[in-house]
Amino acid sequence: MEHIQNYISALQQTMDQLPKPLIAEVIRVLQRARMRGSQVFIMGNGGSASTASHFVCDLAKNTRRDGLPHFRAIGLADNMEIFSAYANDEGYENVFSQQLVNLIGPGDVVIAISASGNSKNVVRAVEEARKYNAITIGFTGFTGGRLGQLVDIHIHVRSEIIEHVEDIHLMLEHMIVRAIKDQPFIGIELPEASAKLSADVLGD
Repeated sequence: MEHIQNYISALQQTMDQLPKPLIAEVIRVLQRARMRGSQVFIMGNGGSASTASHFVCDLAKNTRRDGLPHFRAIGLADNMEIFSAYANDEGYENVFSQQLVNLIGPGDVVIAISASGNSKNVVRAVEEARKYNAITIGFTGFTGGRLGQLVDIHIHVRSEIIEHVEDIHLMLEHMIVRAIKDQPFIGIELPEASAKLSADVLGD
């Protein structure tokens, strides 16, 4: 029982240190991407790949609302055929960057998830995304690594416990998607039709 309580207590302490204003900024960036039809690319390795895929699923499906465009969310760890082809032929460090080159454009959003912040394939993809004037967001832990230094918005989980970092990264995606689902008009400039829907829904 003591071990369980210690895990929960330490997790709570880490969550209390999350950069809430930066999380709110991620929500605003995603809202703007939705309204502009920009693509949202999400990636990670291992457990972070699972979180990335979960994020794509929730962002694409759970935020749908009449009168608003759907999110154009794309997971870069989900197509095993192209993933393994790039890994085999061009090196594992290029599995994300080479997918981005085919698809990315200015104003798109790239969300990179890496507990260490030093995953070479994730870092290389963010470096590539910056060449295209994409907006880059990083979820990290530990020291934040190279990824934390590269991205426009750095959500740093201040923990050296890998399980806590991965727990909180998943909580962050749920938190962000829930905020967008509950308040789909916050922080975005609305076209006239959507502004009317906003007034109808929110009682303005």
